[in-house]
Amino acid sequence: MDAEEFRRSLDEAAPPDGLPTPLLALWWDARGDWQRAHEAAQAGEDADSAWVHAYLHHREGDLANAGYWYRRAGKPTAGMPLDEEASAILATLLAR
Repeated sequence: MDAEEFRRSLDEAAPPDGLPTPLLALWWDARGDWQRAHEAAQAGEDADSAWVHAYLHHREGDLANAGYWYRRAGKPTAGMPLDEEASAILATLLAR
């Protein structure tokens, strides 16, 4: 899957089958469902899920909690606009 396919999938009622947990969280976030996005990110126990989890708390405005999750992910606290951060995370995850 590439970024364009990911974006096209946002028009569907449900996420694509087999989407890895961090991408699933980003999918729900892009659909505007923070709660489902958070649940998906929280279900993952890997660094990529922690990174998305950090981004979600950043989006929420809970910077202390976001900082905790950025540290768990081994990532610096993002200093870019939220949409750019989401795009950067998506591009990194899709490149793997």
